[in-house]
Amino acid sequence: MTLPETPRVLALANQKGGVGKTTTAINLGTALAAIGEEVLIVDLDPQGNASTGLGIDRRDRTISTYDIMLGEAGLAEAAVPTAVPRVSVAPSTLDLLGVELEIANAPDRTFRLRNALADVTSSRFRNYSYVLVDCPPSLNLLTINAMAAAHSILVPLQCEFFALEGLSQLLRTVDQVKQSLNPELSIHGIVLTMFDSRNNLSNQVVADVRAHMGDAVYQTIIPRNVRVSEAPSYGKPVLLYDFKCSGSQAYLKLAAEIIQRERTLRAA
Repeated sequence: MTLPETPRVLALANQKGGVGKTTTAINLGTALAAIGEEVLIVDLDPQGNASTGLGIDRRDRTISTYDIMLGEAGLAEAAVPTAVPRVSVAPSTLDLLGVELEIANAPDRTFRLRNALADVTSSRFRNYSYVLVDCPPSLNLLTINAMAAAHSILVPLQCEFFALEGLSQLLRTVDQVKQSLNPELSIHGIVLTMFDSRNNLSNQVVADVRAHMGDAVYQTIIPRNVRVSEAPSYGKPVLLYDFKCSGSQAYLKLAAEIIQRERTLRAA
């Protein structure tokens, strides 16, 4: 199946927890919207932190990505507007924890999300230009669904000692998905997160990752910033919470860099 050119589907994946994956999904989506893109964030993590961080109360998640994965609802039905103009979210619930067992024997179990994406490419529904899929912190069936549906993978990578070790496992999984499920899949880029310029280790990790991965690493680096950490407790992306802080400005730069890479890819 050929994936549609619009919207562009980026899966944010890393099997390690605490690397800034959900934070990046929320704030990159907001930054893309701030520069004119229409964005749908698909919360595929049972913890539902992307939904919470965008201000969607758990009681209001009547149709969720659990229903999508069961094939009982489409993305267009699940998507709800957020307080951020041009950003919608398909929210998650804890029901997703059991979805692997429920669809384990289904022949299309790895393509449930890809099939659902047909909704948002239809002219009957809103014309999103980007779909960001927030994956769980594991390489399970939910993450495989995201990779099978995506054009590219965006990898948040924390500036810490074992960063490259975890990255190699993820890259092997991407290669396996590319060979068996989605030959068009690629690595869009690696974004370094939680960077502390005062920390020699952070600087060493940046140098090591760039040496190993070259141009796959975005130039933009997301700094460790207390305002970024505070924003989710208010149900807001950091760009709404404190637009002028270093974290907000970094995500705006990342969004601009991603759009530039997209233009380069399409021109190639």
